[in-house]
Amino acid sequence: MNNAPFITDDTIVFGLLMLLLAFVFYTSGKQEGFWKKFYVVFPSLLMCYLLPSIFSSLNIISPEWTEIGEGGEIITKKSSIYFVASRYLLPAALVLMTLSIDLKAMFKLGPKALIMFFTGTIGVIIGGPIAVLVMSIFSPETVGGADFDAVWRGLATIAGSWIGGGANQAAMFEVFKYNPDKYGAMVLVDIVVANIWMAFLLFGIGRKEKIDNWLKADTSSIEELKDKMTTYAANVTRNPSLTDLMVILGIAFTAVGLAHWGSNSISDLLKANFEIVNDPTSFASTFGDRFFWMVTFATALGIIFSYTKLKQYEGAGASKIGSVFIYILVASIGMKMDLGSVASNPGLLVVGLIWMAIHVLLLVIVAKLIKAPFFFLAVGSKANIGGAASAPIIASAFHPSLASVGVLLAVFGYVAGTYGALLAAFLMEIAAPV
Repeated sequence: MNNAPFITDDTIVFGLLMLLLAFVFYTSGKQEGFWKKFYVVFPSLLMCYLLPSIFSSLNIISPEWTEIGEGGEIITKKSSIYFVASRYLLPAALVLMTLSIDLKAMFKLGPKALIMFFTGTIGVIIGGPIAVLVMSIFSPETVGGADFDAVWRGLATIAGSWIGGGANQAAMFEVFKYNPDKYGAMVLVDIVVANIWMAFLLFGIGRKEKIDNWLKADTSSIEELKDKMTTYAANVTRNPSLTDLMVILGIAFTAVGLAHWGSNSISDLLKANFEIVNDPTSFASTFGDRFFWMVTFATALGIIFSYTKLKQYEGAGASKIGSVFIYILVASIGMKMDLGSVASNPGLLVVGLIWMAIHVLLLVIVAKLIKAPFFFLAVGSKANIGGAASAPIIASAFHPSLASVGVLLAVFGYVAGTYGALLAAFLMEIAAPV
């Protein structure tokens, strides 16, 4: 089957994504008229995410497609834009947006961020079996199956993804040996449902004051950190010279190189010397994942730089350049969302939506009880569902200086992901119809 999009050249696709981002920022800068009213309803960050998904849904662009080769064989091709954005631009953004962080002020945010993160984890663990139970009442064949075709085995891979990320998802696939021919449907549910929730969060960020008022949340610690960062930036702000911009990019991509070198080295070292790291059923398998170490090294380098004179480059626009990289990542994630696929597998998608609804409901209840700000709810959720690729996006949407909060929480997700997903899988096996 040939389902190639209209544009398959990544260079052209990247140009289109940049055009969409420029369009959103240009129109959102209008201070009156239609666009001002439009962006009151639809925040600019949400549009940076949705517009690429519309083009993907129309098959103008696509993250992945199949073509028929000269010998009649089916060839799967992928766009490399998301890979480049997540492996090169994300760590660069983390360094630049962490460069001016005040670590002491960040610790003053208190325990509510961790509480909301673990609430999100629990929501994923119990949400899966509850969704299976509910669906088994109305459509037992949707969540049934035997042996390696058992749907609960496939849902375990979603649990791994929604608690830890791609590495944990791959570990669950390895552990439970779900039928590879049916695995694509699980990946679809994972991406579609997670991205629908992402869209709701981006929409909610535009109304965070109203949500915080409803939650009766105390946002003083968050505002204090934001004010401190804004004041510092204002004190060191200068018109950046070409030298400033080159030094900022030098800082960012030297750190990216070091992060990749460090992540490759430590991952290979641990895999070669510790058998437990190669065991996908162990939490230690996380420490063999290069992406985990890349994010960890990039964040650590940013924090180290924040204690040096490099911190002053915030005044020349370091976090603004970091934000540019983040928005390119947002567009590349949006490109992976095919709105038309929502109806392609309604039964499993309903399971995913029920599962996500339980995760969200639990977060809202706990946030209301402990009066946690919407920021902690949103970042705590995305540190689970999306991990290090999505959590900094949501956190930086509140303020660039908060990106590190999302990353640090996502690290917990990597570690908790394997055991959390194993527990969820065990419960879903019990809940599944015989």
